[in-house]
Amino acid sequence: MNKQLERVSFAGALVTLGIVYGDIGTSPLYVMNALIGDAGKMGNISPDYVIGSISLIFWTLMIITTLKYVVIAMQADNKREGGIFALYALVRKNSKWLIWPALIGGAAILADGTLTPAVTVTSAIEGLKKQHLGPVVFSNSQHNVLIITTVVLLVLFMIQHFGTGVIGKSFGPVMILWFGFLAFFGIVNLINYPMILKAISPYYGIKILFSPVNKVGIFILGSIFLATTGAEALYSDMGHVGKKNIYVTWPLVYSSLFLNYLGQGAWIIRHAGNTAYRHLSNLNPFYEMLPGSWRLVGILLATLAAIIASQALISGSYTLVDEAIGLKFLPRMVIRHPSNIKNQIYIATVNWILCIITISVVWFFGSSQKMEAAYGLAITITMLMTTVLLHEFLNKHLNKGMALIIALFFGIIELIFLISSLVKFIHGGYVTLTIMLGILYIMCLWYFGNKRREHYEKESEYVSLLDYRDQLSELSADNTIPLFTTNLVYMTET
Repeated sequence: MNKQLERVSFAGALVTLGIVYGDIGTSPLYVMNALIGDAGKMGNISPDYVIGSISLIFWTLMIITTLKYVVIAMQADNKREGGIFALYALVRKNSKWLIWPALIGGAAILADGTLTPAVTVTSAIEGLKKQHLGPVVFSNSQHNVLIITTVVLLVLFMIQHFGTGVIGKSFGPVMILWFGFLAFFGIVNLINYPMILKAISPYYGIKILFSPVNKVGIFILGSIFLATTGAEALYSDMGHVGKKNIYVTWPLVYSSLFLNYLGQGAWIIRHAGNTAYRHLSNLNPFYEMLPGSWRLVGILLATLAAIIASQALISGSYTLVDEAIGLKFLPRMVIRHPSNIKNQIYIATVNWILCIITISVVWFFGSSQKMEAAYGLAITITMLMTTVLLHEFLNKHLNKGMALIIALFFGIIELIFLISSLVKFIHGGYVTLTIMLGILYIMCLWYFGNKRREHYEKESEYVSLLDYRDQLSELSADNTIPLFTTNLVYMTET
């Protein structure tokens, strides 16, 4: 790894913002919109519903993203690489059955990575509808949105071969502006309804799960979970930027996200009963809370941030596939190092397969609202599988009782999220699960096929050195054969 990324530095923090936080950083674009959909329409929303929902968001980010991934999981790095396959490599000697959570979790995160670029870029581009740029008025046509989204995604995938170092440096300043924008307008709006700060208390989050104002009950967690879908990508991208730079930047990112959720919540509470909004079920409070001339700036920054969100999943996919090849889960592919930074890689085959599937997903669903309904289901499976493997890792570093308590704590929470997300299956979740099963099939076929081949090779081709003991003894005693050679090169893994 580049020494610059092994220590905390402004450059390292800049690259980290540009690579790691795109996915989780764009969640304010669609989380509150999904919660409005759960309520049915704006007129059904009460202050208790909004405060309780934001409380759930705050504590989900605290427990899943901060505590599980940033504090605990990032300690489980394999030669500075993160992700579920790196974690499996650390614990695979513990038991043979651990291969299954590794395969299932890896397939799920690769599948979900095809939906993230689609939903984030589409939701950002949709903000352009009916917007005025001087004399230019943008079209209200969803077809035009899909065409622009496709062009943006194609350009993104085409620039991947330049390397994440170059991309991170160019995206970093944009993300500084983005998170500053989120925090500023969050504060501007929450000042108008400071009672929203009650959401920091977990009491209101627990209360809303059983309150009659929450018409979907526990299934509200399916929408809440969207706020933390980037946590697994954060862990996977650790090898690109270094864990210390994540430690420094995450508190700033977390604060910005929460302030924006508070601002959106305050805006919703103040406008839920307005005649212009009360019958609406599909509006984006992120854009609505921005004052007139700032809305277009917000759309531009949101679009750039959505592109960066896609980058986080793409670079994370390269890392996962590279680790999968090393574990013999996938066939060998050409892996390029486009910069002088060892851990930053580019895999053309993965890049273009992701490109084709992602653009297909955009046109299959046709709108961000339909994509949001399917989003996040597969990643709950990945998180649950990561917890299983993390338990095995913690067993080696803590006493077994403490390791079990930690694993059960996260496992039960993630199982509840998984159950609440199962309703997404009929709304499009079957698409990502189908992709996941396809990837899982290839992994199983390759891994267990290799095992069978090695078994037969061992029986038919491997020989015992004991059969050549006499010849080796004679060679050792032959003084005419030099003991050293200068024309050999040994290839070793560093």
